[in-house]
Amino acid sequence: MENQPTVITVEATINAPVAKVWACWTKPEHITQWCQASDDWHAPKAENDVRVGGTFSTTMAAKDGSFSFDFGGVYDVVTENEILEYTLGDGRRVWLKFAADGDKTHITERFEAENQNPVEMQQGGWQAILNNFKKYTEHN
Repeated sequence: MENQPTVITVEATINAPVAKVWACWTKPEHITQWCQASDDWHAPKAENDVRVGGTFSTTMAAKDGSFSFDFGGVYDVVTENEILEYTLGDGRRVWLKFAADGDKTHITERFEAENQNPVEMQQGGWQAILNNFKKYTEHN
């Protein structure tokens, strides 16, 4: 019997309407401004083709140049302002739901854990990125 992957959930409520939240989440010029888990990292490059079968890639790098990697995959489901589902380059799945509530938007992001790092560390890292997204979107 095959082991089912652990699925981790992170969430945030953004004080912005869903159209703005969607734009900040999907447009490369925004992605490079918020896609990092800590202040000593940045995202110098992002590409995003938001359609079923479209690909995305965000370069995540330590600001001191010591390490970088590309975070990317292929979109499986795209429903504008509502749902993004994609498969990462390593085969893990990610599900995002954007729930509009007037001038607020609740994002629920679920992802299959990888096996290299503890679940708590992965959850913390993804939540930190989502918190950065919230801060950026609310202040721009």
